[in-house]
Amino acid sequence: MMINLNTIRVFITLLFFSQASTAAPGIATALNEPITPIPLYGKYNAAKAALGAELFVDPKLSYDASDSCASCHRLDQGGAEHTPVSSTQNRLLNTVNVPTIFNATYNYRHGWYGSGRTLEDQVETLLIYMATNASGENLLPMITERVNQDSEYHDDFTRLYSKGVTLKNLTDAITEYIRSLVTPNARFDRYLRGDESAITDEEKQGYVLFKEYGCISCHQGINIGGNLYQKFGIFYKYFEARGNIVSADNGRFNITGREKDLHVFRVPTLRNVELTSPYLHDGEAKTLERVVEIMGRTQLGKFLDSSDIDLIVKFLKTLTGEYDGKPLGETRS
Repeated sequence: MMINLNTIRVFITLLFFSQASTAAPGIATALNEPITPIPLYGKYNAAKAALGAELFVDPKLSYDASDSCASCHRLDQGGAEHTPVSSTQNRLLNTVNVPTIFNATYNYRHGWYGSGRTLEDQVETLLIYMATNASGENLLPMITERVNQDSEYHDDFTRLYSKGVTLKNLTDAITEYIRSLVTPNARFDRYLRGDESAITDEEKQGYVLFKEYGCISCHQGINIGGNLYQKFGIFYKYFEARGNIVSADNGRFNITGREKDLHVFRVPTLRNVELTSPYLHDGEAKTLERVVEIMGRTQLGKFLDSSDIDLIVKFLKTLTGEYDGKPLGETRS
């Protein structure tokens, strides 16, 4: 029996739509592109996230009650901080630009060096770090007791965790909150879901250039980065040209001690990038135009002309998503 080609096409189309209909409400089928839109509905424990939200802004978690997680990861600054390196005091590790906390749940590894294999690992490490004073003394027992003595925290932890306030449970609550810090519905996400009018022709041209130049080779996937390591300075010796090389410039070498990891960093996400200046691990690039120019020269071996840089920057600005149902730039800490 001969099968009509159109019949096959109709069957495939019906099969496709029958499968698509089982997706979460409001999730349209995305274009076949190397960038994936963020789901409109995140997955996290709401009760634990609410507790984590309180802990995130509470200086009780630092040894001298002077800093909180939000001191560096400011929601009104794109989940980062508008200084080249962290402005918090009495810290041993704040020698790099603060990465954004938004969409961290989608990263393959965490931190510039990729030292956190999971989000939980990263949060626990930073809690221990905040509990360590300038002399290197870890005061975590004092901090857990400080939190436990707060009657509201005590009641919340007792209700949600069988062992109450512990490092593991502090980590878990804050991690659940960070899982809620996602920014879906960027204009580019809407474009990927089929809304051609979500971005302009110039922004589309910028995306084409982004792919043609090869930026997409490192910045792709759901987080447009965050899913691989890359050596910084492939075609241009950035560190020698900048001078004043410090240990923070060593990248993953600081973690592994392997020569091949010298100047290797986790590729950062580009989501909400217009809000997270300055750029690069050292905060040297103050504008999107400058960082695109630097990346073209160091990673692609190309001198991008100003018109192409302008178009790519226009595309990058379509990557700003929404938080709490409004554009991220309107978020207040």
